[in-house]
Amino acid sequence: MRRKWNFKMEIIGLVLALLWLAPFYLMFVNSFKTKREIFTSTIALPGLWNFENYIEAYERLDFLRTLFNSLFITVTSVLLIVLFSAMGAYALSRAKSKFSSVFFYLFVAAMLIPFQSVMIPLVTVFGRFEMLNQAGLIFMYIGFGASLSIFLYHGALNNISRSLDEAATIDGANRWQVFWHIIFPMLKPITVTVAILNIIWIWNDYLLPSLVINQPGKETIPLKMFFFFGEYTKQWHLAMAGLTLAIVPVIIFYFFAQRAIIKGVSDGAIK
Repeated sequence: MRRKWNFKMEIIGLVLALLWLAPFYLMFVNSFKTKREIFTSTIALPGLWNFENYIEAYERLDFLRTLFNSLFITVTSVLLIVLFSAMGAYALSRAKSKFSSVFFYLFVAAMLIPFQSVMIPLVTVFGRFEMLNQAGLIFMYIGFGASLSIFLYHGALNNISRSLDEAATIDGANRWQVFWHIIFPMLKPITVTVAILNIIWIWNDYLLPSLVINQPGKETIPLKMFFFFGEYTKQWHLAMAGLTLAIVPVIIFYFFAQRAIIKGVSDGAIK
């Protein structure tokens, strides 16, 4: 009975894996086809593997510069979100007062506000301060990413005993040293979770960069990718090649960081 059950689960797992891999297969095989061939045979392998799509997509995307822009914005934003959110959550969790509770619930309530309701006044205000650039975009990401991050850190910090803070204080450590040398290392599992959630969001975001970045040469990959889709023509063959190039850095990152990611997520699940 158990063997039959295991066999059924393996079949279900295989079907789910194929469904998950199907979009990647379509993207990869169509990146080597001509525009006409894509609409003629979307699923079939290309009759002639056309590598010129990658060369043209690489040049049209200005790939190295665009990749650097995405990496700079994503890495800087995530580091600052982790830094400020961890410190803010620590202050709110340790200062038990009405004010700390009010501030915490304000952060939680901010997660319920849809971005579309504030995007026009937000862009208007930032435009007056001449911050419609990469620095302004990073500042916005910190603001929008802090709510969920503080909420996650706050929950993790509530499970860390205050006696650790008191013991370190008795030993002569100040509040800054207590946080960085004792508390923050214990937050590694939730830090990995916070970093992954924000990396996925910021790396793939199109709407906010499209509103904020108006300088040529400063576009992110999702924003630059939109240039393949004009009002009257859609260059699917170049878009597929560009998307394949765009996911290569993500695959490389996961290949080197998979142990830390899996360990951090599993440790967070156990806690």
